[in-house]
Amino acid sequence: MSFPFNEIENKWKKYWEESKTYKVNLNNYHKKCYCLVMFPYPSADKLHLGHWFNYGPADTWARFKKMNDYEVFHPMGFDAFGLPAENYAVKTGIHPQKTTSENIAFIREQLKSIGAMYDWDFEVNTSDPSYYKWTQWLFLQLYKNNLAYRAEAPVNWCPSCQTVLANEQVIEGKCERCSSLVERKNLTQWFFRITAYAERLLAGLDKIEWPIKTKLMQKNWIGKSKGAEIEFSIAGFMDEKLKVFTTRPDTLFGATYMVLAPEHPFVPKISSKGQAKAVNEYIKQAGRASEIERTSTVREKTGVFTGAYAVNPVNNEKIPVWIADYVLMTYGTGAIMAVPAHDERDFEFAEKYNIPIRKVILEPGTEKDAPLKEAYTGEGTMVNSGKYDGMSSKECLQQISEDLEKDGIGKRTIQYKFRDWLVSRQRYWGAPIPMIFCDDCGEVPVPEEALPVILPEDVDFKPKGVPPLATSEKFVNTNCPKCGKAARREVDTMDTFVDSSWYFMRYLSSKAKDKPWDTEVIKNWMPVDQYIGGIDHATMHLLYARFFVMALYDMGLSPVEEPFKNLVHQGIIKGPDGNRMSKSRGNVINPERYLEKYGSDVLRCYLMFGFDFQAGGPWDDGGSAAINRFLKRIWRVVSENIDVFSPEIKETSFSKDDKELNRAMHYAVKHVTIDTERFHFNTAISRVMELVNELFRYIQDVKPENQNKYLLATVLRNLIRLIAPYAPHIAEELWETAGGQPSVFNAGWPEYDEKAIETNEITWVIQVNGKIRERVSAAKNLSKKQAEELALNTGRIPDMIKDKKVVKIIVVPQKLINIVVR
Repeated sequence: MSFPFNEIENKWKKYWEESKTYKVNLNNYHKKCYCLVMFPYPSADKLHLGHWFNYGPADTWARFKKMNDYEVFHPMGFDAFGLPAENYAVKTGIHPQKTTSENIAFIREQLKSIGAMYDWDFEVNTSDPSYYKWTQWLFLQLYKNNLAYRAEAPVNWCPSCQTVLANEQVIEGKCERCSSLVERKNLTQWFFRITAYAERLLAGLDKIEWPIKTKLMQKNWIGKSKGAEIEFSIAGFMDEKLKVFTTRPDTLFGATYMVLAPEHPFVPKISSKGQAKAVNEYIKQAGRASEIERTSTVREKTGVFTGAYAVNPVNNEKIPVWIADYVLMTYGTGAIMAVPAHDERDFEFAEKYNIPIRKVILEPGTEKDAPLKEAYTGEGTMVNSGKYDGMSSKECLQQISEDLEKDGIGKRTIQYKFRDWLVSRQRYWGAPIPMIFCDDCGEVPVPEEALPVILPEDVDFKPKGVPPLATSEKFVNTNCPKCGKAARREVDTMDTFVDSSWYFMRYLSSKAKDKPWDTEVIKNWMPVDQYIGGIDHATMHLLYARFFVMALYDMGLSPVEEPFKNLVHQGIIKGPDGNRMSKSRGNVINPERYLEKYGSDVLRCYLMFGFDFQAGGPWDDGGSAAINRFLKRIWRVVSENIDVFSPEIKETSFSKDDKELNRAMHYAVKHVTIDTERFHFNTAISRVMELVNELFRYIQDVKPENQNKYLLATVLRNLIRLIAPYAPHIAEELWETAGGQPSVFNAGWPEYDEKAIETNEITWVIQVNGKIRERVSAAKNLSKKQAEELALNTGRIPDMIKDKKVVKIIVVPQKLINIVVR
C-alpha cells in the first residue's frame, strides 16, 4: 500500500504555515531549546544532498525536543556575502545583489521542501543593509576598545590580476585564476586583536560541551608555548639585538646556527655583499609559497647563508645566520636558534648544509661522543653545557631560564602560534569597513548614526590592482566627521567570517531597527543549546564567534561569555566517486530526483538511516527503496487497523503475546529516545523497524478475536509519534487518521516503563560441538541442571545426539548451551 506523498506534503506544509505550528514564543524561555544549524551560503550551486544531510537530521533533533515539551527556537538565514558571487559578477557582469537574491529565494523553497520547522519570521540575510549596519557597528565597538587596529601585513599578490588572493586561491604557488606565480607583499590591513583573548579562549573550552577533537584543534591552533625569549647580538652590528623565542632554553649551548624568516627586517641589514644576490633570489622564491606549504613537515628544507654571524650570549660563540622559509615572520619573533642535535627539523637542515651538530642532552644509556643518527628530543643529562653539565635537562630548563633573566639577556615568556585576525578584504561583496581617513585627523570612525555605510553600485568588479570600492569616486570621497574637510573612505570590505560571528544573536531580534539585539532576550535564550555544523569550521568560524562573544561580554553588550553550549559535527555526504560534492567535479547529487520519486520523508529517513550522522560517507541510493518500503509498512499497519482507535475500546489484561508486543513498544521508545537525543539517528530508525516487525508478527500470529485492540491502538499511536521527527508529513497524516488532533508535534513524546521492558524469558542458543542447532525461549535464570535438561530435550537436539556420547555440557548463563559430543 503506497501513500500519496505529494498530496500529504502539500497539505501539511500549508497547515503548519497557516496555523503557525512552529512559531516560537520567546517569552517562554524557562524550558528553552535554541537549536541552530550553520546557515548556508546562497551560491548558484543551490542545495545538494550534502546540505540535506545537515539540515534534515538537525530538524529531526529540533522536532524531537519540541515533542519533549521544549520551547524550540530553530531559525534559518543566509550567509550571503562572499567571493563566489563576486567572481560570478566578474565573469558575467551580473550584480551580486541580483544573483544572491535569486539564489536565496530558490534555496528558501528547497529548505521548505525538507519539511523543516524553521520559524521564517526570524530569517536573517547578512548582505541586507539592515544586517550589515550592525556588523559595522560591532566593528566600531571593537575599534573603540582597542580590539580593531590597522597595520602592515604580508598578503598573496597576483601580479597579473593585480589583486590580493586568499590562501585558498593559491594553488601550488600559482594564482587559481590565471596561473601566474604569486608573490608575497606587504599591505596595510585591518586586524581584530583576537590574541588578547588567547588565555580566555583556552580556558573557556573547559566550560562547553564540544567534541574533544574540536577542542584539541582549537588548542593546537592557538598554540600556547611556554619558553624564553633570548637576545643574540650580531657580529659587526653590536647595536642590533636579535630576539629569539625557544621552548628549550636548556639546549642553548647546542645552538650551531640561527635562522631568520626571509621577511625579517634584519635580513637586508646584515646580509654580506657576497651573499646579497643569493639572499634576494631566495626571498623572492619564498614569497611564492603559502604559509601552509612553508611549514609542512614533509617539505624539503631549503635556505641560504646570509654571510652574517650571531653571538651566542652564554658562550660568546659565533654561529652563522641563515634564512629559511620554514621560519615565519608571523610566529614568535621571526627568528630561531637552531639546535640540530635536539630538533628534527634543524637536524635535517644541518645535515643537508653540513652545519655542525652538537649534542648537549645525553640520552640515557648512550655515550657522550657517539654520533647522532637522528635528533634526540627527549630528556636526559646535560653535556657540553658549561656549568650545567651533569644536571638533568628538566632541572637545567628551570635553572638556565632564571640565569638568563638574572643576566639580563633573556626572560621567561609565553608565545601563541595563532595571530590576530586579518579582516580586510580587497573585494566588493562584503560589508564596507566603517572608517574614514583624513589628512589632518588620521583614522576617523564613521559616526554610529551614519550607519550603515552602503555598498555602492557604481563599481568595476574586474581586478585592476585596487579594491572594487576604490573605483567609485562617489563612495570614496566624503568629509571628515571630525573637522569637516575632504576625506576618503576605507575601500576594503570585511571578511565574511565577521558576519557569521554574531548572526546567532541577531536571529533573536532580527527585526530590531534601533539595536543589534535585545539584551534581555539574549540573557534568556543564549547560549545556543545545540549548534550543528561541519568540523572544517573548528579553527575559523567557531573560534571567531567565541572571540566575538567574549569581547562583547567584556564591553557589557552580552550577558553570556560563550556562544555555543553544545556542539555536534555532521559528517560529509560525498559524491559516488568518494570526493566532496562539487559542481566542478561533476559529482553533485541533487535532491529533486528523489523528492519526485519518493517524497521528502523517504529522503530524510534514508539520509539518517543509511549514514552515521557524524561520519557521512559516499552517496549510494541503494537503500532508498528499502526505506520507502519501510514507511509504506507503517502507512499500511495504521491504515488497516483504524478500527482499534475507537474510543469505545476498553483496556484489558495482557496475554503472553500482548506482553511481548508491549515490551517491544517500551523497548523501542526507550532506545529511540536515547539515540535521537545523541544524534544516533540510524540506530533509532532501526529500533522503529524492529517495532514495526513485532507489530506485523502480532497481527499475523494472533487471531483477530484474541488481539488486544486497546494495546494495538497504544502501540500504533506511539509508533506514529516515534517516527514523527523523522518523517513529519506522513506522521501528521497518520496521527489525524488515528483520531489525533493536529499537530502530532503538540502531542508529546511517548514515555517508556523500565519494568515493562524487563522479561523473565530470553532466547537461549543451543549448540552441538560449537555449531548453532536450535534456539528456544525459556526462563533466563535457569540453574545449570535446568539448562542442561532444556538443551537435551529441545527440538531436533534429541535426534541429533541419540547415537553419540555426551562428553560435557557447557552453559554460558543467560546466553547459550553447548553440548559437546563424540
